[in-house]
Amino acid sequence: MTNQVTTPRQHQTGGDALRRRRGRNEGSIYKDEARGRWYGAVSLGYGPDGKTWRRHKISGKTRAEVAEKLKQLQAERDSGVQPAHPYTVQRAVNDWLAEGLDGRSAGTVTLNRHILKPVTAVIGGIELRKLTAHDVRRALVQLAQDHSSRTVTIAHNALTRAIRHAEAKSRRTLGMPHVVIEALREHRVRRDEEKAAAGELWKDTGLVFTYMVGTELDAANVRRYFRSICWAAGIGEDWAPRELRTSFVSLLSASGMPVEEIARLAGHSSSRTTEVIYRKELRSVLVRGAEVMDQIFG
Repeated sequence: MTNQVTTPRQHQTGGDALRRRRGRNEGSIYKDEARGRWYGAVSLGYGPDGKTWRRHKISGKTRAEVAEKLKQLQAERDSGVQPAHPYTVQRAVNDWLAEGLDGRSAGTVTLNRHILKPVTAVIGGIELRKLTAHDVRRALVQLAQDHSSRTVTIAHNALTRAIRHAEAKSRRTLGMPHVVIEALREHRVRRDEEKAAAGELWKDTGLVFTYMVGTELDAANVRRYFRSICWAAGIGEDWAPRELRTSFVSLLSASGMPVEEIARLAGHSSSRTTEVIYRKELRSVLVRGAEVMDQIFG
């Protein structure tokens, strides 16, 4: 069973149009024949000048290697993560020691820092999202060579709390517009119908958006489906899902929402980040002061 969406243009071209051209801001892959290496680049948003797109470049020995790295960068970009500054285990531990032990004595903080030091010496440089149970076990085994079992237990508990603290920081609770709630309710009805039709073939993954048998959607098909929706809306199909985030910021800005509130909804640590990345979309906010002064003194 396939779940690919076909647009009228695909009927006319046999689907080649979408395969030949990448969507805007989806990145590119090319080979440097002189160096014998493959290179990829993906756009990360507008630079400080508000005109040029910042690009993050990667390289590899094979096209497949670069394509996989590019896929990871695109996923990070679409979720708002800044890949230039990976959040490591060491940073998670430092944040927990600085913020997660409020009310505890200075001696408790020092004790946890001392106990975790040999652990972070082993796995501190690993990105938190890539940390595995094997990595943790390896660090604890090495710790056990020179420390008591009680110390190992305390270190394990402290590391677990640091990771949970980091996960809690990454979560945000946002209200949903009523139109979205209604759309999700309608989607749930359709999903229940698909589940009933699939019968024993249904895979209960717990995901909201899936294929007709409950399995996880493929990123390429999501982008293809998104383009078909844009085509049906009459705005062309040269678009990528990432631009939903850009449109979100632009619409809020145009409605007069303060940039500080937009930054909070976008998940940015400060409004400065929002102003740099979405300078063009925030133009109405940035020029509002001048317009008000013109009205006052005009």
